[in-house]
Amino acid sequence: MTVLDRTPTPTRGTPPAPANVARPLGVGLALAVLATVVWSGSFVTSRALHDTVPPVQHAFWRWIIAIAAVAPFAARETWRQRKALRAHLRFLLLAALLGVAVYNTLVNQAGVTTTAGNMGMIMAASPVLMAVCERVGGARLGARRVTGMLVACAGVLLLVSKGSLAMDLAVGDLWMIAAALSFGSYSALLKRKPAEIGQLPFLFSTFVLGALMLLPVFVISYVVQGGFEPTAGTVSPLLYVGVVSSAVAFFAWNKAVSIIGAARAGAVYYLQPVCVALLSFALLGEAMGWSRILCMGLILGGVVLGAARAR
Repeated sequence: MTVLDRTPTPTRGTPPAPANVARPLGVGLALAVLATVVWSGSFVTSRALHDTVPPVQHAFWRWIIAIAAVAPFAARETWRQRKALRAHLRFLLLAALLGVAVYNTLVNQAGVTTTAGNMGMIMAASPVLMAVCERVGGARLGARRVTGMLVACAGVLLLVSKGSLAMDLAVGDLWMIAAALSFGSYSALLKRKPAEIGQLPFLFSTFVLGALMLLPVFVISYVVQGGFEPTAGTVSPLLYVGVVSSAVAFFAWNKAVSIIGAARAGAVYYLQPVCVALLSFALLGEAMGWSRILCMGLILGGVVLGAARAR
């Protein structure tokens, strides 16, 4: 068991600590914010690499780099838990398919024909699916969280439609809608992670399985489209998405969902369009107007409502 997976054992005669003490809300929210901010940068890199690295090759090398980054910390523990991993192989395959192979490949494909700002805004639809899946699973969301989700969702709709609510979606926007569905399903699935599988073994095994799923498509892409030139402009973004956006952010997000649940983490995820819009404005020169700023304020207000502890 890793230090990250270890939880304190109560002494005999002492009642177990309440869940909100053992796993504080603040830690879960901080981890969800960390993952959201880091992933916002990955949308910008996907857009920046759209004309130099084919989408499938981008996704494949991302996970190869992520595997190399996580292996020194997770390989030994993964080997120790091999029986549990084998027993829950179907769950791991589904998680790897949704969260690793499909989601990120769709994001990279979307970056070919839509802006980074639109990518981040559309991805904000995934928390709705997270909340719906959690509600179907029996969780009570509470009036405050539902209200926050609706307020943030309204801000996202106004942001995407530029205030007119008239949707004019590009092909890349449709790819991003599919990506949002995939990520929302993955996040809801995390609550069903078997308790005997640690966070790092789960992360490492899904990375490996996802890369194996992408391998045949990667070979086809390489044969048909050719490779890409490894320069500072291509390798540096791949290192970012492989190490920071994959290894660090996925661990933070998975841990956040295990602590505060998919619905509350999803409320934090509404911050992503705000982060992406700011980063794309600063790094890619994409437009930023007063309407965007006002919509961002609406989203932030919804996040505060949706992520707050019920009283």
